[in-house]
Amino acid sequence: MGQTVLEMKGIKKSFSGVYALSGIDFSLEQGEVHALLGENGAGKSTLIKVLGGIYQPDEGSIFIRGKEVRIRNVPEARANGIGIIHQEIVLVPYLTVAQNLFLGREIAGPMKTVDMGKTIDRAQEMIAALGVDIRADEYVENLTIAQQQMVEIVKAVSFNGDIIVMDEPTSSLSNEEVEQLFEIIHRLKEQNVSIIYISHRMEELFRISDRVTVIRDGAYVGTRKTSETNPAELVAMMVGRDLSNFYARDYNDLEHAPVALEVKNLGSSLFHDVSFKVRKGEILGFAGLVGAGRSEIMESVFGARPYTDGKVIYQGREVHFTEPMEAIRSGIAMVPEDRKKQGLVLGNSVSFNLTLASLHFCMNGIAVSESKRAQIIDHYVDSLKIKAASVDMEVAGLSGGNQQKVLLGRWLATKPEVLILDEPTRGVDVNAKYEIYLTINELAKQGIAIIMVSSELPEIINMCDNVCVVRGGKLVATLGKDGLTQEEIMKYAAGGVE
Repeated sequence: MGQTVLEMKGIKKSFSGVYALSGIDFSLEQGEVHALLGENGAGKSTLIKVLGGIYQPDEGSIFIRGKEVRIRNVPEARANGIGIIHQEIVLVPYLTVAQNLFLGREIAGPMKTVDMGKTIDRAQEMIAALGVDIRADEYVENLTIAQQQMVEIVKAVSFNGDIIVMDEPTSSLSNEEVEQLFEIIHRLKEQNVSIIYISHRMEELFRISDRVTVIRDGAYVGTRKTSETNPAELVAMMVGRDLSNFYARDYNDLEHAPVALEVKNLGSSLFHDVSFKVRKGEILGFAGLVGAGRSEIMESVFGARPYTDGKVIYQGREVHFTEPMEAIRSGIAMVPEDRKKQGLVLGNSVSFNLTLASLHFCMNGIAVSESKRAQIIDHYVDSLKIKAASVDMEVAGLSGGNQQKVLLGRWLATKPEVLILDEPTRGVDVNAKYEIYLTINELAKQGIAIIMVSSELPEIINMCDNVCVVRGGKLVATLGKDGLTQEEIMKYAAGGVE
């Protein structure tokens, strides 16, 4: 490091007169991993879109290796060595890896048709250069999310990219896949590729980055060497205040609390012999590696997936939900893992999404009472601090944190006795996490039984009363909160002990 490869000075960008960026400064050195940190809506994506040629800045300058450049479109960004790997994979699933790598720049044969042999051979060379174990002739739809991200990285580098942006690259990866990604990043650094790394996961930033720049409300806050800062300082820079008690939890006396939900020897083709119980006012955590079967267990309890063996006992009586609506009517709610695919109707409004599951509370006879519906909408927008220009705006226009709050509000509006939360803070910023933790804590204090599935072990350790660890479709341990550590959970999750 030492040579500056990118400088963005005084970048301003407004939409309808409102500044999304109000004078951002950012620099990147050769072979550096520079983390860009900020809440959802802070301006990170806008800044990256300016760099990538998607947006034109109102003011400010961009310098590549000391030379001022104007980036008017994506091809010009690529011509300047800039490659952006978006959080949403943009590969064509029904084409091969090789076809995706050379899409728009195909290798022509003698008859002016695509020379597939040369395309596959060249693609395999590019893949091998980064040490990635993927076949160039494999169809993208057959790859895991982690492998697809590797293909995106190869594609970005193949355009002679020496400035690579990675936007939340680990949000859908298992721990093993994250380690593979980090190996690729180290290899890129050795090749003097510079990386802008966007993530909400503090532990990742401290492992992988050299510097961290924080922006808040579209403004530059500051830059720190990673080795000279700490999570508390970065959080304070992000939110403008100290969150000394980040994990908000008041523990209830559960010794005499009644059991709200009990699962006995539940089994299917994806998991087997799973038994647990959760009491009123308890937060029961479910930990394990991605693919261990945690979500499948919860979906079976909720009626979204069939099970073949065992019992579900709810409020003292056996139930067998065959569809989610039966569970909802009985007082069980589930916030799914993927809010965009499984939860929200992105093309519809905030108000529509908030009341989608609770319209039966808004009825006057056979008609919906708009006044009752408005009360529900106003209550959860206020209590969950949902930031939206209007409740009539499309929910797709909200930040990730506010989308998650809308989804949480939808299920809270059903007044559940048991609330299942599957990855409740995935892809949301620090402040939104804090507010979601406050809400979860309040729900537990009100006596609601909560099951929290999470891959973030600090969240599991600091928010849960007890923790179930799942591995390979089997519940291998139930641990109490006293003396609980990440090492203890991973020992069971990774197969160190039975």
